[in-house]
Formats: sequence, C-alpha cells, structure tokens
Amino acid sequence: MKTKLSAFILLFLISVVNVNAQLDRSKQPEAGPEPTISLKTPMEFELKNGLKVLVVENHKLPRVSYSLNINNKPVINGAKAGVESLIGSMLGNGTTSIPKDEFNEEIDFLGASLNLGISGGYASSLSKYSERILELMADAAINPLLTEEEFKKEKEKLIEGLKTEAKSIDAISGRVGDALLYGAKHPYGEFVTEETINNVSFGDAVAYYEKHFNPNNAYLIIIGDVDFKTVKKQVKKYFKDWEQSVDVSSNVPAVTPNAQYTQINFVDLPNASQSSISIQNSVDFKMNDKDYHAALITNNILGGGGEGYLFKNLRETHGYTYGAYSRISANRYGAGSFSASAKVRNMVTDSAVVEALKEIKRIKTEPVDPQTLEDAKAKYIGNFIMGLENPQTVARYALNIRLNDLPEDFYATYIQKISEVTAEDVQRVANKYIKPENSRIVIVGKGSEVLENLEKTGIPIMYYDAYANQVEKPVFTKPLPEGLTAEAVINNYITAIGGADNLSKVNTLLVNSDVTIQGAPFKPKATVKQMAPNKSSMEIVVEGMGTLMKQVFDGETGYMEQQGQKRPMDEKALAAKKAEKGLFPELSMDPSSLKLESVMTIEGADVYKVKVEKEEMDSYRYYDAKTGLLVRTEETAEMQGMTMTTVTDFSDYKEVDGLKLPNTMTVTTGPQVLSFETTEVKINEGVSDADFK
Repeated sequence: MKTKLSAFILLFLISVVNVNAQLDRSKQPEAGPEPTISLKTPMEFELKNGLKVLVVENHKLPRVSYSLNINNKPVINGAKAGVESLIGSMLGNGTTSIPKDEFNEEIDFLGASLNLGISGGYASSLSKYSERILELMADAAINPLLTEEEFKKEKEKLIEGLKTEAKSIDAISGRVGDALLYGAKHPYGEFVTEETINNVSFGDAVAYYEKHFNPNNAYLIIIGDVDFKTVKKQVKKYFKDWEQSVDVSSNVPAVTPNAQYTQINFVDLPNASQSSISIQNSVDFKMNDKDYHAALITNNILGGGGEGYLFKNLRETHGYTYGAYSRISANRYGAGSFSASAKVRNMVTDSAVVEALKEIKRIKTEPVDPQTLEDAKAKYIGNFIMGLENPQTVARYALNIRLNDLPEDFYATYIQKISEVTAEDVQRVANKYIKPENSRIVIVGKGSEVLENLEKTGIPIMYYDAYANQVEKPVFTKPLPEGLTAEAVINNYITAIGGADNLSKVNTLLVNSDVTIQGAPFKPKATVKQMAPNKSSMEIVVEGMGTLMKQVFDGETGYMEQQGQKRPMDEKALAAKKAEKGLFPELSMDPSSLKLESVMTIEGADVYKVKVEKEEMDSYRYYDAKTGLLVRTEETAEMQGMTMTTVTDFSDYKEVDGLKLPNTMTVTTGPQVLSFETTEVKINEGVSDADFK
C-alpha cells in the first residue's frame, strides 16, 4: 500500500496566518484617569448540608449564571488514577428521572448551557428560564444518570485518547514534567495510564461520586438578573436534599524537593519533529502573599506574551520557535511553581536552552527598563478590566476571596497594587521565585538529533522514559550486519508483505479509515483510493460537516479542496505526484538513491534506517530488523513558506488477500497528531478512473 500521504496531511494541518494591521499614530494619546473597580460584595447564605451560596445581583442584562465549585482538597487515586475523569465525564447527561436526550434537548430549547464535572459545574440562561435551569442543575448534581453502559463508553473513549497521546510531545512533556516537579505520588504529579483506567470498575466510579461530589465544601455562586430573596428560596428548594458524605478532607503531601543543581531531564521521543522545553521549579507561593502582584508583573515581563523577554529572544531574534512563555503559579496547598516553556526545532534545542536561561538570568540581575515595566502593567490592567465583563470571571474572583483567605477589597484594590510595582520589586521577586540553579529542564525530543549538542552545554543530563521512570542513556546506533545493503533491506520488506509478484498484480487499492485528530472534538473518516501507476485520491469527511479536505491526482493534473475551496495543485506538488511510480514505492526505488545508514531502536525493536536521496529533500524509511516490515517514514517538505517534518508510524500489520498491510498509521507533524485505523481494504475492486476526475 502506498504510504506517502505526508504532503496531503501537511496541507491539512497548516493554519491560516493572521495578519495584524498596525495604525500609524503621530502622537501618543494621553493616558486617561485610572479606572475605578467596583465589585459588588456578594450576599451570602448557607444550607444545612453545608452548601455555601454567594449571590451578586446584576440587572443590566436579563441573564443569570450559576457556578458550582466542589472545593475538596486534591486526593491521590494511585492504582485507580483516572476514576475522577471517568465519573466526571458521565455527569450532566441526564438524571434518574430525565433521560439523557430529553435533558440535553430541553437545555438546547431554552437556549441555555449546563455542564457538570467532578469538581463542579456551570450553567447560564436568560433570567426568565433561570429557575428551571437551576432545577435541572440541582437534579443533575444530586440525581445523576449513572449507567454501566455509559461508563463503558467513557472508559473506551479515555483509553483511546491515551493511545492517541502515546507519541504526543505535549502529552509526554506534561506528564513527565508534573511527575518530576511534584512527585508521581502527589495529586498533581500522578498520571493516568491504560492500566489504571482498567483497574476502575463501575462501582469504583459511583463510589467516588458519592464520596467526593458533595456539599460539604461546595460553593454555589449566582450572578445576574435575580432577586436575592427569591433565588434563596429556589436554592433551598432544589438543593436541600443534597446529602453530605463522610469527611473527605486529607493532608496534601509536600511536593518533591527542587533539584540540587541545574539539570536536564531528557525523554527520547524518536518520532519527534521538534523539542519541547520546560524549565521549572516549585515555589511556596500563594495568592495572599504580599509579593503576589509583583510576581504577576515579573512573569509578564519575562514570558507573559509577545512582548516578553523569552518571546522576543527565542522567536523574534533567533527564530527558534513560534512562541516562548513563562508562568508563576500560586497554590494554596504549597504546590506553586515557576515554568518557562517553548517548542523548538530539533537543531536549535541546545541553543534555545542557553538563550532561555540567559533571559531568566537577565530578569534576576538587570533592572527592568522603565518603559517595559509601564507597558507590562498597562497590559495587565487592561486584561483585568476586560475580564470583569465575564460573569465566570467575577464568580471566580468572589470564590478566590473565600478560598485563598484574601481581604475583601483584594480585587477592588487590584489595579492600585499592580500600578505600585517597581523595578526593584521585579528583581526581588524574580530572585525569590525563579530558581534556575535548582531547576529541572525537562526536554522531550528526538535524542539522536539533539543530545550531542545538549551535552556540549555542560548541563548534566538525566534520562527518563515517557512515564517519568529514570533510565539509561538511549543507544541510537548499533553496528550494521556485515555485508547488509539498503537494497537487501528493501527486498526483505517486499518479501515480508507478500512478494514482488503479488504486489505487481495490485492495480487498485481502496482503504477506509477512522481518523483521530488529537484535541479535536470530532472523529473524521478517511477514504484513500489509488490506481497504478500513480493516480490517487484522498478525502476526509466528518459526519454532519461534510468534506473537510480532498486531494485528487489523475496522473497528469490534480487539485486540492478544503472547506469548499478548490484549487489546482502547484507545480512542485504535481512534480512530486508524477514522480511516484506504482502503489508500493519500494518496487520502483533506484538502488543508487538508497543508503543504509544505521541500526536504531524504535519501541524497543531494532530497525534499519534507510536514507532515500532526492533532488529536493532526502527522506528516511525505517524497517524492522526482525520482521522486515516498514515501521516509520520521515519526510521534510517546504509548504507555504514553512519547513515541516512529517513522521508516519505504521503498525498492526494484517493480511489482506495474501498481502500484509498496516492497520494503524499515526502521522505526526509538529504538535499535530493524526491516527488512522483501517476499517476496510479492497484490492482490485471499488476503484475506477471516475474517482480521479
């Protein structure tokens, strides 16, 4: 089966570049008066079951929002990590008295929204429907429709999601980074695996809900067009039967101590086309600390956005990345943290680390420029004021005051305290909370391309697997068997999948697949049709949305269709298509263009790395040393001004009419990951010339 779909996938993943227009002003406008923040003090009451209710009347618009927060301390689930995700995904989908479909249809009919999870929920509606939405929210919270059938569906979805993330640089970086920062046995550091999910039974999920989803430590915040006395009666009516559970309070364990010295914690991801870098250390930092506002501005200057030190250096000056950012996070349980992160090209991973550390040192040792400081404060104040337009933001502020032991005027004086931050404050706070000398630099990337230069930085390197277990330094090359050639590897592959005679009899191929796009809320279907020598078509369709993308080539001309827009292939794409011969590339490869480079290890198996030399850009193909099967391809292409590498992994080979074909294909281009699971294969049937018109 032809496996070269990278150009099509690359086009599918490229996003539209936004162009920002800049106004030319001859004179800077004078600053207006400092705005006055007036946040209404919530009216409060508490039910006998412990539910605390905060109400803010706001009659400007005929809308009401309800924010329910279950404020239990974080807990460790250990061998059953993921139970909270499973039960949380089942909440808000019907009640014991209202079926799922009827429940969701009524919410849609009322033009409202209602979402629940294991840590609470949110609902909003027009004020004339507010009582009904409150009633539905209470019913869904107190009497959720929990069925074993739905549990099994959610379990399958969660496991499928984990499989999709198995080779995701973002997922691995987040998992390993948190486990090393907090500790794998800390609530913030433990992670979900397929094994822990399979340990969870339906009874476990229900028991978790009964124990942890309770009014003991719950807050309901109501903001909008309501009357306090009326809404108080409504809340008592609908939430009074919500029963308390046993005390779920627990001691949150201390986080793992910071590293004794600056170190790189490296995870080898052979399919990575870029490296994920995260410089991190834990801090004891809370919202009620006197340094809180200064820390916000300090972080904004270092890595809060496009004007930050990190962004300007790594993107604008050096072009290493699309973005570089930092964060100082407060936590009332003593699990605060600092992190600076970026995803960069493999070849500049070491340089990006050096430059990021340089900018961190800069904010700790050099006074910030006065204009930079004023700009950072103005930006932060502007974002703060804009946020006040969102009821959920106001609700969060009201809750923060209660949960973080903040003064009642915390947000009323917010702008004043931001305005008072000085350059001395920035430098002092940077030295207090940003600790490069005790940081872990967590890097997930392609070790064979980045480690040699990382070692030259002089920073000690420790090695970890994708689940934060310390391992030995990976071995990237092994001695090649004496006398083995690239041509022999290719011939072994041809034999392994059915032999040249059988392959040459294949005139057409039709492959249907289910597609999973990491992070996408929908699941497309793909149909690939091919006809010898080089006709091809591929279409990706989403139910209810139609065709997302289509590519057709008839041997001479072709076109791309995306979101209803059809355009002919450019000359470069046409030339590449015309150069393809046959449905199985290995049958027509020129031995003089092949070079056997090395023996490597992929997923624990030895593979032969074969370089395919081309006029434009060389590509690589990896064949299992034991089975002879193709397990990976790696291709780099230039498209729309960008150079991107696409790594395609092949697995789960199955026999179809005497041929072995991969049943699973995972395509990684930058941060994007697509997985194709074959549902149907037809050989020499189901394809005609009309499919390529």
